[in-house]
Amino acid sequence: MDHRAAILLYVELVFALGILWREGLLAGRKARVVAIAATAAAFLLRYLFLSYETLDYQEWIKVWIQSLQATGAWKGLGQEIWSCNYNVPYLYFLAIFSKLSLYNLYSVKLLSILFDVLLAWFTMRLVGVFTQSPARRLTAFLGVLWLPTVILNGSVWGQCDSIYGAFAVLSLYLALSDRPGWSVAAIAVSLSFKLQAIFLMPVFLLFVFAKKMKVWHLFVFPAAYIVTILPAVFAGRNFWELLTLYYNNTGSIGDGLNYNSSSMYALFNFENISGPYAARIGIILALGFCVLVYLWMLLHYGHISNKALLGAAVLFCIGIPFLLPHMHDRYFFMADTLTFALAVISPEFFALPVLTSFASLLGYYAYLKLRFLMPMKYGSVALLVSLLLTVSYTALSQFEKREKSS
Repeated sequence: MDHRAAILLYVELVFALGILWREGLLAGRKARVVAIAATAAAFLLRYLFLSYETLDYQEWIKVWIQSLQATGAWKGLGQEIWSCNYNVPYLYFLAIFSKLSLYNLYSVKLLSILFDVLLAWFTMRLVGVFTQSPARRLTAFLGVLWLPTVILNGSVWGQCDSIYGAFAVLSLYLALSDRPGWSVAAIAVSLSFKLQAIFLMPVFLLFVFAKKMKVWHLFVFPAAYIVTILPAVFAGRNFWELLTLYYNNTGSIGDGLNYNSSSMYALFNFENISGPYAARIGIILALGFCVLVYLWMLLHYGHISNKALLGAAVLFCIGIPFLLPHMHDRYFFMADTLTFALAVISPEFFALPVLTSFASLLGYYAYLKLRFLMPMKYGSVALLVSLLLTVSYTALSQFEKREKSS
């Protein structure tokens, strides 16, 4: 282990504790001991996995960094990197890593761990919209750091879902805190890192319904998104190519209906239906699901509480990837985080993050161990139960709002 990586990880630990101090959550002796011990243990666990390399890192991320090293960081950003289907904001970080003497694997994982901390912070802020309880806010922060999929995603797998996840949660927090312009900018940045941010984006129309933002705020989105790709454009990449990158990469997701995901394609048998038709069924169902959520909210227009909006966000983050074809093992990352936030706000729904994390972990296990722990359909059933629980939460939140307003 490179001692510089250990030092940088320690700096990130200090940063995490600094956040808790700034938020006033280290005031009491008992809270201070619990917070420091739990945070330090979370970082120690991540430290133990820093040297672990997965096939994804060896075959893709490592190759991209080496390509940037060979061409020069700035020049490399101006060219399309072979086999790279990631958007350019993540490549900006890889370009920086290509200039460092630190082992690339450590740089990649330390970046993801930094965003684990930011994800925990923004989740704590989101919970703070609903409760000022120091215990619950601290639970939100520590809980996210200890979520199994958050630990496995960055420090073990070397993936970067915590980056788009952090900006997505930030966007939700800002919207519910009545800062609509910044909220739209944050979700644009989230999408610029990963297409999976699109699972949360339907909730922004509900923000308009609920008068949390105006239609014109949505025009911040294209402006913010364009800003994220401009450095690569200035380096030489084609503007239109980058603007349409996700659309052009749709062919790279593969023809399989399911890739170690607890989606409905792991639950139901589509063997008697050709692949393209089976995929269309899922797309139609996902669109229909979004329409049903919109109709429910419109029927309760004027009674859309912040809790109901959070419930809708969770519904989208579970329901859309559950119904869509071609979903991968890590696509319920946002569902894991937001269901945990919901459970901290409303502890009676503690089963939600347990069910969603279980469903996600089946996919993580399949990739990391190269075998199934159990059939993925069990994860699909868990997500169906999660959807029903979230519908109950959202409906109860509407009634709660109506009672308060009457």
